[in-house]
Amino acid sequence: MENSSYNPDVLNCIANLSNDEVFTPPELANNVLDLLPQELFSSPHTTFLDPFTKSGVFLREIVKRLDRGLESVIPDRQARIDHILHNQVFGIACTELTSLLSRRSVYCSKSADGKYSVTCFKTQSGNILYSNINHTWEGGKCKYCGASQAVYDRGSQSEQYAYMFIHTDNPGKFFNNMKFDVIIGNPPYQLNDGGNGASATPIYHLFIEQAKKLQPRFLLMIIPSRWLSGGRGLDSFRDEMLHDNQIRILHDYESSLECFSGVEIKGGVCYFLWEKGYHGNCFVVTHGINKIVSSNRPLLEEGFDTFIRHNEQVSVLFKVKQKKEKMLSTWINAGRFFGFHTKVIWDKDNNSGLIQTADGQSFIKMRRNKDDDSDVRVFIHGGDCWVKIQDIPRNQNRIEEYKVLLPRSGNPGSTIIGKPIVSEPGTCNSNTYCVVIPPDRQLSETEAVNMFNYIKTRFFRFLVSAKTTTQSTSTNAFDFVPLQDFSHPWTDEMLYKKYGLTEDEIAFIESMIRPME
Repeated sequence: MENSSYNPDVLNCIANLSNDEVFTPPELANNVLDLLPQELFSSPHTTFLDPFTKSGVFLREIVKRLDRGLESVIPDRQARIDHILHNQVFGIACTELTSLLSRRSVYCSKSADGKYSVTCFKTQSGNILYSNINHTWEGGKCKYCGASQAVYDRGSQSEQYAYMFIHTDNPGKFFNNMKFDVIIGNPPYQLNDGGNGASATPIYHLFIEQAKKLQPRFLLMIIPSRWLSGGRGLDSFRDEMLHDNQIRILHDYESSLECFSGVEIKGGVCYFLWEKGYHGNCFVVTHGINKIVSSNRPLLEEGFDTFIRHNEQVSVLFKVKQKKEKMLSTWINAGRFFGFHTKVIWDKDNNSGLIQTADGQSFIKMRRNKDDDSDVRVFIHGGDCWVKIQDIPRNQNRIEEYKVLLPRSGNPGSTIIGKPIVSEPGTCNSNTYCVVIPPDRQLSETEAVNMFNYIKTRFFRFLVSAKTTTQSTSTNAFDFVPLQDFSHPWTDEMLYKKYGLTEDEIAFIESMIRPME
């Protein structure tokens, strides 16, 4: 029989606006708050800021903790609530809608000066601000967030999402340069610029960089995990963060569904505690699909330029590194190696059409079937087509060689990469694939086939998984994968033996990486 007195938390029931702006469940908000020294909630002087509040959940839960923690300091309940809301808890909303929702969560009224507000403010906003501001366009891009003017002009009737906190050179101006002990929140993840998933333009790092300008004692954020190893436009941000040994605690979730019900974010999500003045190792908690593992280690292991997600990956990578072999990334070429983009347009008869060149400025005629012996087969998304050899924009001299093609769209959490293709003489590819080919010599057919089978091994794909967490597989995803002697075949068993892997390391690889048929 159901409990008729069950009263769900309304903030658990709100639907997310999009994958760009994900509401934080109360349980997750409290898990993040638990990372803080709890004595902060017993001081009437601790100040908190959520500079991109959506539902107000962080501010609400902070108020609850302060209400309990200050009972002995300010015994009168109303005086205590007044002090907390006027002097300790502050927010900047993402949109007009979320400003109303946040005030309702914190003040019990969408208007801070309304008769239903639990405290009396002189303004409607109280300490949860929102202003509808515009982007600052320079050369067709917003100088603050990088939004495309053309995209926003097409949707001029919709809300512009020029987030207050990052669209200024002086983030301290919102609260008269007030010093905050704690800045906390779950920022918007990406620009709604026509991109999708990991290919869309990330924006969350801008909020972190802006928050650091305010010099808080503690900084806590929930963000996608892909910043740790990849992500579009995040190289300088990742380098700065991984070298910042003030990150004291990191919780990394392989699946975002463990944090946000019904929201899949490729590569998972994480939250961290940054503490000003702390210098040391990071307590890393990896929430895997079937187990939770913790370790106290540097975010950046010696000799590596990216975060290694699993302890078992670290030990295997060190064993590979000790061999001092050349890496496959020296043979990897971007998908535009032959001068084609991914876009194809078929005519109504579906037997001919156009394929876009890599510069995006022109198209080349293509056909579904081969016309004569001089035609070149082009591997494209979902199949192939044929073009004249003289129409191929780049590297015509390498068409008559064996090559191996790797899909640029990967499959994290499963086979890691898509199925490779042995590209025989007389074939090339569009930007749907990366091209594996030695820079200074030709591959034999035997070498190409053996490389193809090497790529399909679990060992190979395990090493790729250490460098990428997204569907978009860039060329540097293969920086940890060693080249082999491809004059003979390779199997997982041969590779495990060559690199001296333990039974535990082998078991971890085979539990993590699915076979590729």
